[in-house]
Amino acid sequence: MTPYRDLREQVAEIGRRMYAAGLVVGTCGNVSARVPGENLFVITPSSMQYADIGPEDVVLMDMEGNALTEGRPPSSEAGLHRTIYRVRPDVGGVLHTHSTYASVLAVLRRPLPPILEELVIFLGGTVEVAEYGAAGSEELIEKTIKALSDRSAVLLANHGAVSVGRDLQRAFDTALIVEQAAHIYLAASSVGTPTLLPQETIELQRSMYEYLLQDSMKE
Repeated sequence: MTPYRDLREQVAEIGRRMYAAGLVVGTCGNVSARVPGENLFVITPSSMQYADIGPEDVVLMDMEGNALTEGRPPSSEAGLHRTIYRVRPDVGGVLHTHSTYASVLAVLRRPLPPILEELVIFLGGTVEVAEYGAAGSEELIEKTIKALSDRSAVLLANHGAVSVGRDLQRAFDTALIVEQAAHIYLAASSVGTPTLLPQETIELQRSMYEYLLQDSMKE
């Protein structure tokens, strides 16, 4: 018997979709989901091809960082996922991606500004860049949490991006929005200066984001 089999299968499936969408290559990146109503989460295993991951390979962990299932070791970024769940009760799913255009911005250390409405309504506004920290380090965790704040995505300097959502599907959708918007922003920057949304629009849509955030915390 595989505990929380349905949720672990969802994590494996989102991992396959993440790979198919080009948000990661090889065994890079990781996916996790909070176990609803419990102090637990499940996360993809370390160094395993996404096509080969089954529900039994997805690792069950507690919020102290202990793996509760035998077999595969958890992703080396499990500490980052665990910390996000601990400080953001609204988050039910986390994706760490290495998508091309988001990574270009991360290498440039350039935030993704509110050039599209969905960046404010669904992500909370500018996607900031977390200062550099080595992969898997406490430094990376601390800097990522600070730059993410209450928004739904953050770029990791010289690394990639992290997207979160009230559930796995929303976290996946957020990762897609980040990559598309990064592509548009870089393409626009190559021929001119991108124009940001009007400030009044940003403020109105930010209030919509905050309402949805508070609503998710009530569920």
